[in-house]
Amino acid sequence: MSTYLLVHGAWHSGQCWERVVPLLASAGHRALAPSLTGHGDRAHLLNRDVGLDTHVDDIVRLITDENLTEVILVGHSYAGLVISSAANRVPDRIAHLVYLDAMVPQDGESAADVMPITQDLIDGALRSESGWRVPPLPEMPPPTGLFGITDPADAAWLRTTLSDQSVRCLQQPVRLDNPAVNTIPRTHIHCVGGEPKGWPRRPVPPTQPNGTPSQVWELPTGHDCMITMPTELTDLLLKVGSPPTAA
Repeated sequence: MSTYLLVHGAWHSGQCWERVVPLLASAGHRALAPSLTGHGDRAHLLNRDVGLDTHVDDIVRLITDENLTEVILVGHSYAGLVISSAANRVPDRIAHLVYLDAMVPQDGESAADVMPITQDLIDGALRSESGWRVPPLPEMPPPTGLFGITDPADAAWLRTTLSDQSVRCLQQPVRLDNPAVNTIPRTHIHCVGGEPKGWPRRPVPPTQPNGTPSQVWELPTGHDCMITMPTELTDLLLKVGSPPTAA
């Protein structure tokens, strides 16, 4: 049995994984999909002081409180920053990092460094009446839709789960100063359908930090693949958790 810890991206909540969690469980694995501070059942905790560090604390606390080991840590979108810093804190508990259409940072980088267009969101939040709230991205015409979702029923449901993000989540830097984090194998899953213009993905280097060839898989769907292609995504996650076959 593997333990999958699924971390949602900006504006979302743990609810976005509700089609994936039972599929992983039915395959005999444990799957946890918490909502980060300020989102989902913790939306009432959102304030200007919530930031990337808060969310890293959320994940590290869950791992340590539940005494999780050999964790397959999956980060979607913004959560690529979260899982990176969390792994830096508890590398001995992480078996694999999965960057799911995610930001992939270097040490000291913020969201705006990884994806410069994010600076527009930061500037807008700082100019807003609140001075810190970043509202969810608006729905766009197909094929972009709402985070890659074009099905009306799915989009309507997703809207009910979204909430504002604190600007500090996009400003605070990732910490990757523990050499042990570089030994953790990585997999990148890219969603390659309905990609929004102006949000370029940082290329994956041919070699992972641990010196092995990079592993990059693709799903022909929009950004929120856990909603649009949950079965196909689960199949890829199960491949990550499968032990290597003997030669």
